[in-house]
Amino acid sequence: MARNGTAAFSSQGVGTVDVVVIVIYLAFCLATGIWATWRTNRGSISGYFLAGRDMLWFAIGASLFSSNIGSGSFVGLAGTGAASGIAVASYELNGLFCLLMLGWLVVPVYIASGVYTLPEYLKKRFGGQRLQIYMSVLSLLIYIFTKISVDMYAGTIFIQQAIGLDLYAGVVILLGISALYTILGGLKAVIYTDTLQTVIMVAGSIVLMILSFDKIGGIEKVYTLFPRSVPSPLVNGSDCGVPPSDAFHLLRDAVTGSIPWPGNVVGITILSCWYFCFDQVLVQRSLAAKNMHHVKGGSILAAYLKILPLFTTVFPGMISRILFTDQVACVDPKICKDVCDNEAGCTNIAYPKLVVELMPEGLKGLMLASMMAALMSSLTSVFNSASTLFTMDIWQRVRPGSTEGELLVVGRIFIIILVVISVVWIPVLQASQGGQLFNYIQAVTGYLAPPILSLFLLAIFWTRTNEAGAFWGLMIGLVVGLTRMGLDFGYGSPKCGEEEFRPAIISKVHFLHFTIILFFLSLFAMIIITLFTEPIPNKHLTRLTWWSRHSLQDREPFKEEQEFQSLATSIQNKKMETQKEVKMTKWRHALYVICGYEPPKPVTATEAEIAEQNRLLRSITEKGKWKWFVNINAIVLMTLGIFLWGFFG
Repeated sequence: MARNGTAAFSSQGVGTVDVVVIVIYLAFCLATGIWATWRTNRGSISGYFLAGRDMLWFAIGASLFSSNIGSGSFVGLAGTGAASGIAVASYELNGLFCLLMLGWLVVPVYIASGVYTLPEYLKKRFGGQRLQIYMSVLSLLIYIFTKISVDMYAGTIFIQQAIGLDLYAGVVILLGISALYTILGGLKAVIYTDTLQTVIMVAGSIVLMILSFDKIGGIEKVYTLFPRSVPSPLVNGSDCGVPPSDAFHLLRDAVTGSIPWPGNVVGITILSCWYFCFDQVLVQRSLAAKNMHHVKGGSILAAYLKILPLFTTVFPGMISRILFTDQVACVDPKICKDVCDNEAGCTNIAYPKLVVELMPEGLKGLMLASMMAALMSSLTSVFNSASTLFTMDIWQRVRPGSTEGELLVVGRIFIIILVVISVVWIPVLQASQGGQLFNYIQAVTGYLAPPILSLFLLAIFWTRTNEAGAFWGLMIGLVVGLTRMGLDFGYGSPKCGEEEFRPAIISKVHFLHFTIILFFLSLFAMIIITLFTEPIPNKHLTRLTWWSRHSLQDREPFKEEQEFQSLATSIQNKKMETQKEVKMTKWRHALYVICGYEPPKPVTATEAEIAEQNRLLRSITEKGKWKWFVNINAIVLMTLGIFLWGFFG
């Protein structure tokens, strides 16, 4: 094997067969999206944003996994693995347990409450509107900073490595493909295409894993060669670029470790619980399930798939460093600029470098197609969830009399606006966290998400929590989190060989340790303020907490809820009275087809039938053998997860 891989491989780019494979994949993916689009009732809010709530477990599980494991995860996990070893896989192994928490503890409350979005749940749970608006705006900001721009950037890294296309040209191409069927078809189109893309992603990553281990000589060789993969030249005689001695341990030193063990055990748990249980993108998939058996079945499938990234992504990233040490692990800013156009470092190219250099023609096209699948599944999931949040929680609040047609068109237009804002953020993302994409994602999340987790945990499991405690606890957490984030991005990171110039709150307190501090600060603030303010009467909390989820009583809405609903109904009735029946012109019909909007059909069901349908949509009952089947699988999964933590800990 040639030292640093410089003589062992030469970049071949993509061949004709690869291009054919990619084109076939894109055509098939688009055909699947269009097919799903025409199966969807796109003229209703439930049909567009929640897929009619009739999705099956395998589609839910595949969508949960592919929405979570996007191209940002492939690039980020492999890149951080190449930089510092397997500890980054803690995020994936931790997610296994949080997916079970999603299906067993959290989704039953959401379904019982009959909500479309998590901010809508907060409006019902606490009353008022400031929590709903705040959560909607913050969620959209998180999507821009950590999801959309990250996935676009990661996807274009693959395009750059494969065909040398300009960064922003790659962004435009990828966005055009992924936005099309999302805007047209809604959540059902997204979930069906996610299912297809999950199969391709898993198959492609397993093929590359086998080829990688075969090239290096097996996993034992990784243990032997990774510590020796030191780039040359080093900068100013420093140890930058030298692999850490604890590269093969999940749990590392509490002070000097790149992912210290307290942050790993507690901090990552906080981030994972928020992401899988209290983030609209992941929760929305489960809300689309046909019933609770399919909710839990989807969580189980996704949890089994979460075991794969350690072996299919992290270890291959480390192998890429071994094969291409001077390029992937470069520390000299000039060399890094030449290699990957990023002076902060090139570990992000570890996975695409492996794909382009190692895979034969045809399989290379399959793998690039799977990376596009990862990108598009993540983008489409976020697009749909973001448009749901904006439409249902912000626009409907601004215009209470909005018709379904208006809401559906606004949701689609908002996707386009969101994309433009995300593209503008890419240059900031490029230079952050020493070039390690996954660390950037988790750091930003660690500054913004802990107060949200503390809020939802108290909302669901502590009936006494009131609106004042929830809101002011969130505000305290937001100010502290934004202060740390501003300092972090304002100071930046010292380059290799530079003296530490950042204040101790940044240099001495790891972002995962800060995550723990921020979570408990927000939690205690909410508890203390709640205890000093008036409680919410139980008549407003029916089916909105874990303890009342099975209640058969009717919930009494808050006074402001009733007033808002009366206003919205009054405005809609006036519109119907003043509207004249106009024959639809050809151009308007064509516009409806392009926008994917179907005029709502007349409702023929009786009030009793509508009430029964709503009751079934909020039902969380479970019966028979499937209840035992999913529970046994949950126990098996937890046992397997504990074994992996013990083995690699």
